[in-house]
Amino acid sequence: MLYYLFEYLHKFGFPGAGVFGYISFRALMALILSLLISSIYGNKFIDTLKRKQISETQRDASIDPFNINKVGVPSMGGVIIIVAILIPCLLLGKLTNVYMLLMLVTTVWLGTLGFLDDYIKIFKKDKEGLHGRFKIVGQIGLGLIVGLTLYYSPQVVIRENIEIKQGKHIVDVIHTKSNIKSTQTTIPFFKENNFDYADLVGFLGEKAQPVGWIIFVLVTIFVVTAVSNGANLNDGMDGMAAGNSAIIGLTLGILAYVSSHLEFASYLNIMYIPGCEELVIFICAFIGALIGFLWYNAYPAQVFMGDTGSLTIGGIIAVFAIIIHKELLIPILCGVFLCENFSVIMQVSYFKRGKKKGVRQRIFKRTPIHDHFRTTIAQLDPTCTYKFTKPANVYHESKITIRFWIVTILLAAITIITLKIR
Repeated sequence: MLYYLFEYLHKFGFPGAGVFGYISFRALMALILSLLISSIYGNKFIDTLKRKQISETQRDASIDPFNINKVGVPSMGGVIIIVAILIPCLLLGKLTNVYMLLMLVTTVWLGTLGFLDDYIKIFKKDKEGLHGRFKIVGQIGLGLIVGLTLYYSPQVVIRENIEIKQGKHIVDVIHTKSNIKSTQTTIPFFKENNFDYADLVGFLGEKAQPVGWIIFVLVTIFVVTAVSNGANLNDGMDGMAAGNSAIIGLTLGILAYVSSHLEFASYLNIMYIPGCEELVIFICAFIGALIGFLWYNAYPAQVFMGDTGSLTIGGIIAVFAIIIHKELLIPILCGVFLCENFSVIMQVSYFKRGKKKGVRQRIFKRTPIHDHFRTTIAQLDPTCTYKFTKPANVYHESKITIRFWIVTILLAAITIITLKIR
């Protein structure tokens, strides 16, 4: 809104109005504003949650190896993150930009889904929350909205790379002057780093491109579901999900910026995506909201984000990566989320297989995997066998959180390096 106001004032020579035309200025303003909103508004919101006794028991000191008591800590703090993202984007973003609109829809859609889950857990006293199938339907619905919008919107285009060679050596990379709709995406560690989903059905000839879009929509649904669930599972320790997501968000912001800059895209030999510079503003608001939320969520947590926050930030990461055609980098960048997902899948599958044989067996002491490192041997079920019981010594959750952050920083660095390592 402010963007359009100052754009109008700039036409009349209003002093300073022109700065709103710069992405760097609006992005930094979004970062600062979201940080202030989540910090200042967050404290008032937490007080409101406490007065209304909106809390969810996460852990009782009697069963924690470090006697950490998390009874009565307010939940649904994800509302803080959502508000701190939406306000700066509405004020500073171009609301006619399809990418910005998709990110706002993603935030509201999954925020509502997570809110319903938390509402059922807290107010209906149902620990299971929203039934799993409704969550999946909601995530699939968002995937369809995103995938079909990217297919039908005329704003969603790219410019392909053209390599200029002298002999066998590439001397320059330029981009075509015409915008095209494409199902291409970036694939890491390969010299020809663009992969087209339509190539999977190249035998269909002229029909390959439409079918390629169908494959793209299916990939979108899968990525949104997997990453949002991974972020949800990662939200089990103070500051864990917020810190990891802020690091991932910073990396995605860098990727979006270079993809929206013609010269940088040519230098890095990646596809140029006109219009995706608005995503830099959104991701700066996202990072600022998470950092501000960490002020209250870092150990010892004064508030939990709940599914309202964790489902939302996971979905934001997934949709953002899809929009900038970097979804195949997610297994690297979101490696921590991937491990959390796999640990639960492996644990459940292994336990069910043993149950069919009449034995009780598990792989890890507890899942998601971060819980494995804070579970003592004494807490294990004596009637069950475990494949991995090390480390014997448990770690404080603040140490586990920091180490997971370090791993995410390493994975983020590797993700950025893939732009040049081929």
